[in-house]
Amino acid sequence: MPPVPTESRAKTIVLINPNSNAKATESMVALARLETQGVADVVGRSNTDAPPLLTTPQDMIDAVPGVVSVGVEAARDERVAAIIVSAFSDPGLEELRAAVEIPVFGIGEEVFHEAARGDRPFGIVTVTPDEGLIESFRQKAASLGYEHLYRGVRVTSGDPLVLVQSPEKLDAALAGAVRESLDKDGATAVIMGGGPLSASALRLQPQFDAPLVVAVNAAARAAVRAIQGEPN
Repeated sequence: MPPVPTESRAKTIVLINPNSNAKATESMVALARLETQGVADVVGRSNTDAPPLLTTPQDMIDAVPGVVSVGVEAARDERVAAIIVSAFSDPGLEELRAAVEIPVFGIGEEVFHEAARGDRPFGIVTVTPDEGLIESFRQKAASLGYEHLYRGVRVTSGDPLVLVQSPEKLDAALAGAVRESLDKDGATAVIMGGGPLSASALRLQPQFDAPLVVAVNAAARAAVRAIQGEPN
């Protein structure tokens, strides 16, 4: 097999975690790398000025300056070919797109595109009970043209800050919410509503016939297509 050109080996995708949870950043980078092998490396950057979990609309707004700052700095490196904003609400996505010349993908936006593929009805599960945030999910579905397919949100029971610290508790809570989305809401695909939930989705997928759509992976695949010059 011929060697990979040096230029190809040098390509990098920067994954920005809009919160400050370094472990979550590492987990999301590992997931993204599953989709980018042979095309680009993925490096993670955390928004150290933000809390470890963004749970309210105001948290998302407050995270925007940090996301943009991290992204602008990353884009100065000529090896960086794309950026992923890795929080479900895509904080700072449009602002960062306006500030840099390389492609920028939001995991929330990309996961909606993937979940709705083939006009399949889809739901969302999340650990965040904030009503404003849940309404923002409906608004995102509408803004992307998917409101007719959207089957709503199911929220896990329990304190989200506790759940994200325990993979076992998180998996159990999310599995219950997924079953409700499928059985009660009529979804045939379920979005895992938050970057830190992605690893849990992969662990849970064997329990379900319906796809559990993982936002980080969807965005990483979109970034790879952009780097390779393929349509999204």
